[in-house]
Amino acid sequence: MQRIVAPSMLSADFGHLERDTRMVDASAAEWVHIDVMDGVFVPNISFGFPVLKAIRKATAKFLDVHLMIVSPEKYVARFAEAGADLVTFHLEATDDPAGCVALIRRAGAKAGVSIKPATPVEALREVLPLVDLVLVMSVEPGFGGQSFIPGSLEKIAQLRAMAREMGLETIIEVDGGLSSHNAGEVYGAGADVLVAGNAVFGAADPAAEVVKMLNA
Repeated sequence: MQRIVAPSMLSADFGHLERDTRMVDASAAEWVHIDVMDGVFVPNISFGFPVLKAIRKATAKFLDVHLMIVSPEKYVARFAEAGADLVTFHLEATDDPAGCVALIRRAGAKAGVSIKPATPVEALREVLPLVDLVLVMSVEPGFGGQSFIPGSLEKIAQLRAMAREMGLETIIEVDGGLSSHNAGEVYGAGADVLVAGNAVFGAADPAAEVVKMLNA
């Protein structure tokens, strides 16, 4: 299994976004995670195309964009064109996941799909062969600073087993309540990429926290 940490820019200081992006760029993190929220699919609103473009200019790292928005098929291509290397949409937000994947790929990015805590892994069976990545939400999407839902470990293991059963090397990403305190067991359950917001940006030494998570 690979181990990647993706600091979430949702927890960065928006008044010093370029500074915090460059901090991530200089750290051992390989990915930069960007949460896009529309105030409809989830209660909060975050940022869109202009901020993504600014982050793209400030880092050469892999840009991992997580869309928590309704009707993602209207926007996935635009996020890819704005600089996303990977665009992830929510399975619960569209009636046409295959169409979303096709639009993302046509725009030149990798495609991911995410599921909320209440959505079973089995719901992914049809779309799993089409995507590069599955993002398992280990908290309810839309808010930072929540505690990790323990049942997520079993969900990660189920997803890894399903991918193996289907002969797939799906990347499994996990987002919510992650830090160096629980990173080891989440990687151990089958995850490849851990998203961390408060744990990184709230640390006295953010770069050191990234290393701790990678070595957990």
